[in-house]
Amino acid sequence: MRFKLGFLLRVFPFKKKLSTMRLFQGLRWMGARQWRGLSLICALMIVQGNMVSAQEAPPLFKQQCSLCHGSDARGTDRAPTMVNSPEIQDLPDSEIATIIQKGEGKMPAFPLPQSDIELLVRYIRSINTTASSAAAVGGPRAGEEVFFGSGKCSTCHVVRGRGISNGPDLSNIANRMRLANLQQVLTNPSASMTAGYRTASVAMNDGTTLRGFLRAQGSHDLVLQTNDGKLHLLHDSEYRTITPDTHSAMPAFQGTADQQRDLLAYLATLSGVGVGALKQAQTAATPAEIAAVQHPARGNWPNYNGTLDGNRNSALDQIDRKSVSKLQLQWTYPINFVGLETTPAVVDGVMYATGNNQVYALSGTTGREIWRYERPKSPGSTISGDAAIGVNRGVAVLGNRVFYLTDNAHLIALDRLTGALLWDVDTPEGAAGQFGGTAAPLVVGDLVVTGVSGGDNGIRGFVAAYKATTGELAWKFMTIPKPGDTGPIADTWKGTALALGGGATWTTGSADQDASVVYWPVGNPHPDTDGDERAGANLYTNSDLALDAKTGKLLWHFQFTPHDLHDWDANEPIVLVNEKWRGQDRKLLLHANRNGFFYVLDRTTGKPLMASKMVDALNWASGINEKDWTPNLLPANETTLQGVVACPAVRGATNWYSTAYSPATHLYYVMTVEDCTVYRKADDGGYGRYQDPAHPAQKILRAFDIETGKVMWQINLPGPVQSNYSGVLSTAGGLVFFGESSGGFAAVDAATGKYLWHFETNHAMKASPMTYEVDGRQYVAIASGANILSFALPKD
Repeated sequence: MRFKLGFLLRVFPFKKKLSTMRLFQGLRWMGARQWRGLSLICALMIVQGNMVSAQEAPPLFKQQCSLCHGSDARGTDRAPTMVNSPEIQDLPDSEIATIIQKGEGKMPAFPLPQSDIELLVRYIRSINTTASSAAAVGGPRAGEEVFFGSGKCSTCHVVRGRGISNGPDLSNIANRMRLANLQQVLTNPSASMTAGYRTASVAMNDGTTLRGFLRAQGSHDLVLQTNDGKLHLLHDSEYRTITPDTHSAMPAFQGTADQQRDLLAYLATLSGVGVGALKQAQTAATPAEIAAVQHPARGNWPNYNGTLDGNRNSALDQIDRKSVSKLQLQWTYPINFVGLETTPAVVDGVMYATGNNQVYALSGTTGREIWRYERPKSPGSTISGDAAIGVNRGVAVLGNRVFYLTDNAHLIALDRLTGALLWDVDTPEGAAGQFGGTAAPLVVGDLVVTGVSGGDNGIRGFVAAYKATTGELAWKFMTIPKPGDTGPIADTWKGTALALGGGATWTTGSADQDASVVYWPVGNPHPDTDGDERAGANLYTNSDLALDAKTGKLLWHFQFTPHDLHDWDANEPIVLVNEKWRGQDRKLLLHANRNGFFYVLDRTTGKPLMASKMVDALNWASGINEKDWTPNLLPANETTLQGVVACPAVRGATNWYSTAYSPATHLYYVMTVEDCTVYRKADDGGYGRYQDPAHPAQKILRAFDIETGKVMWQINLPGPVQSNYSGVLSTAGGLVFFGESSGGFAAVDAATGKYLWHFETNHAMKASPMTYEVDGRQYVAIASGANILSFALPKD
């Protein structure tokens, strides 16, 4: 054996250490007999780190890439490392080549010959080889039993949803570490500790000591994770000393050599979470976790609108009419996407904010980053509209899971403590079309409900619910049946021509969990401005749907704009309130619609109770016929090839941004728009700009009486109407917060509309505000430009 190994090294002479792949190719060349004998020795050599990590960079790399990435590819202050990069490891060769050729972000394009591109790709791939591509000896199945059994690894680590996430998630460990590094971690954990998982003792000012992982630390604050999985958000005014441990909290592996070999073989198979529901049984969501969403604890904001009813009205009152003038910016956090539309969620003081295929966990008191999840942006040719731009509006939280909809309409679950991917499902299920995702999902019971975007490109919309623990599909309701469909959905279409497509469901719905009903708005039919080939009402477009939360069965629907020709989606907030209405206790649904009318419905039956004009610029209908609650159409409703001026404009009399109802003032707050558009009959893009100097476009914040539809007060907001997509937040402090068209963030008296405070961000406002509380201190947050801003009153 010794002779054969020496012969092998002479056959493959090298000045530097031999690559793993080349060595094993040589062993195979020697023959099966010698191969079997040598395989164990070579595998052990790899395990012990006797093989080289990265080859010498070729001259082409040094010439083209070293200025930013360094001659050894390990990064500089201009660009990150390319060695063992998780982002690069997740990319196929074709995408690496595309990034080199076309550039990405701040990286310029390198239009090199194809042979040079291939050489660079080979080199980049070579410095990112990991355990997943190594030949590990041992039995993966036996190793799995060790991991979840005698090895007790799962008492601290999660793999594909299984285990306890006190330590780092290991689902993708084979793509992030070399086999030698894995071996070292098992035998000597203290030699290489994962960032964010060094343990420390923190001496508090009150004489107690906290011990746990230093998940994040700044000069004046830290985030400490204790053994119970709780994250402590600490300021330097609360503690005296921090004493980091020199040893890892993870003990050295105590199993036999065979068990260690099998465990390594199992770890080498952990190359990520694939697309599809989890097959293993998972711990069910507990009643307490479900209740924490249905009735959030004071200060928590676990989903897009804070509560399931869609009403952005908060019970927090520390910041009130008297104190709001003292409101101060506490911290900012930048996200690599300009024009953020996210509304952060906050649970137990930890904030979850989103960007383009990005989720961030931040300290709610300082903005300190705890973890981030990122995945590559989808090619623009495969998605459409706002999803292709990179827009995302938020997450939902249930127990230890954070749910997010990616730009290509994949619903994913992340571990709330680590940010690791737990499951990933393709909501269109491979259906043809440019499906996108922009909205925050909605947690209802133990299900996660979501919709899709892309209706203006002809997709067939749907609302779908998935099991929160595994991602298994529970039900799906198609908003656009197709010819040949059968069942209760298609039955309602008898005698009615089908829409060709559309019916997107791209905003977050609402839910009455006590009644087990989900309410979801639906977008316009396709083609947008030409209805010749889609005669009839085009159900269920431009409608609100009431669906059984457990089965997805349609309970009722109400269509606001039958046979829409103007892209007036019903994708606006659905606000559910229990209120006395005209002397009678009612369960109400409030909906300020893009078509220019404000509607009040009985949400138990879907019966409309009121429909009133909410803008002056409205010429397509004279009103709503209260016999059948359909619009009384005017000539401006019809589109022509030459074009017709119709009001509201294509962006609507309002849009997706948040609304709020205050039970204290009995007022409903809506950001409205006075504007018109020239509409042409066309398969695509039938919109033209319309300007009337005598009546310029205007964005107006209005407060409506929900019993009469009367405007009780309003604020005209100077500035371009399309620069402001900020909604509103009302609070028990008697305030309404909102973004201004001129780039300000403001608070007014909820009863009168009187200005009480403002802060100039000097950015276009594209997001809606929210509020939360940590350790008895109320904060108000909003995304502006590329930053999350958080405000609070000064500390005493």
